[in-house]
Amino acid sequence: MRRMKHTLLASVLVVAGSSLAFAQTPSVMPGPWTLDVAKSTFSPGPAPKSQHAVLTAIPNGIRTVADRVEADGKKVHFEWDGTFDQKDRPVIGDPARDTVSVRKIDDYTIEVTNKKAGNVTTVLRAVYAKDGKSRTETTTGTNLQGKPVKNVTYWTKQ
Repeated sequence: MRRMKHTLLASVLVVAGSSLAFAQTPSVMPGPWTLDVAKSTFSPGPAPKSQHAVLTAIPNGIRTVADRVEADGKKVHFEWDGTFDQKDRPVIGDPARDTVSVRKIDDYTIEVTNKKAGNVTTVLRAVYAKDGKSRTETTTGTNLQGKPVKNVTYWTKQ
């Protein structure tokens, strides 16, 4: 009987431990998001005319599908699946980056490291409001021309 209790306890601990190790996508992240260009700052700029993104929960991460209209009117469509294991994942369609790695800091904050040709260009820190209706992203690093980047963007959930 005692051995059975120990076996049962060990099984419960293994299941509990594996559940904790699996980092689920926080519920505030998924949904359709729109960039509020007027409330955002872009350095060195110029600011895009618009951007809309749909974030979808995937196992241990987040999928991003976005459409951006650049300042010159050029349209950019890009997609990526980022898992919270900080491994590089491909970006399709964004000329400024070809991979991302994502780190979940807490249920309201993630950090996205952007790379081009294997080199880190920028790091984006997204902080979601507790009510899930907005998020602020701060992006720092250098752009492809080697100029320092410091963008602070404000997003609203639709």
